[in-house]
Amino acid sequence: MNEKKVVMAGAGVMGASLAQVYALAEYETWVYDIYEAGIEKGKHLISVNQEMMVKEGLITAEESKAALDRMVFTMDKGCFRDCSLVVESTVERMDIKQGFFREISELVPKEALLATNTSGLHITEIAKACKHPERFMGQHWLNPPHLLPLCEIIAGEETSQENLQKMRTLVTGLGKQPVIVKDINGFIINRIQFAVLREALHIVDMGAATIEDVDTVLKAGMGLRYAALGPFGVADFGGLDTFDHINRYLNAELCDSKAGSERLHKMVEEGRLGLKTGAGFYDYSGDKADEAIRERDRMYIELAKVLYFKDKG
Repeated sequence: MNEKKVVMAGAGVMGASLAQVYALAEYETWVYDIYEAGIEKGKHLISVNQEMMVKEGLITAEESKAALDRMVFTMDKGCFRDCSLVVESTVERMDIKQGFFREISELVPKEALLATNTSGLHITEIAKACKHPERFMGQHWLNPPHLLPLCEIIAGEETSQENLQKMRTLVTGLGKQPVIVKDINGFIINRIQFAVLREALHIVDMGAATIEDVDTVLKAGMGLRYAALGPFGVADFGGLDTFDHINRYLNAELCDSKAGSERLHKMVEEGRLGLKTGAGFYDYSGDKADEAIRERDRMYIELAKVLYFKDKG
């Protein structure tokens, strides 16, 4: 087994971006896909991302070239035979992921770690298709992973503690910030994200505030506090007696709908899916979509310089 060889399975947005993460950490990084067109798209995305990182001073041109030189793109399953890690980022379907790992877990060395970059499918269920499921787990990244530090490592029922710690050490070595969570629906981030979204939608539906003002509260206040301290740290600084008092009277008024937001569902039925259709909560018609993407990436990069690329500033 080659300890420095990893395979990213799937050359889409996540797989291609993750290839950069590993290659920049000096791994021999293979990008596997079943379609030539997928590989070409992955190469293009990596080229664009690397160019932006160099332009913004996150990495040097020499570091970018070295990372690109460490990447190999292939449609040959032989790439799995001597790798130390496989991270799968294919279609978000249980049958597809189980089929992939049923085959690949037979090809890789028995000591190799296996991970799926799923945002919601149960790790334990996917693991049923794996040979040696004790080395299988989730590796949930946020898009774009080459800029955002977080990686949720999800433990299935069969995942061993030893392999979890190996993965934590590996991800930390990438310069990222791993957390470990059990195989619960939504893991950590999506449970918190959707709890916040549910209440945000409820506030707007009540007519208490506009969409723009709710977003401003998160961006200019709560988001900054949480980025620095997290919810438990914020509560400690605010005083747990104060938070306990508010907790006892406010919780009764918070949205606890189990059905999901009707506003959100109606927007989807109307084809207002956000950036990709030109309209969502905001207007992205014409050239506004490109402007929004550029502005998002600019903000992510500025945050990344503080949270991740600290030594590049």
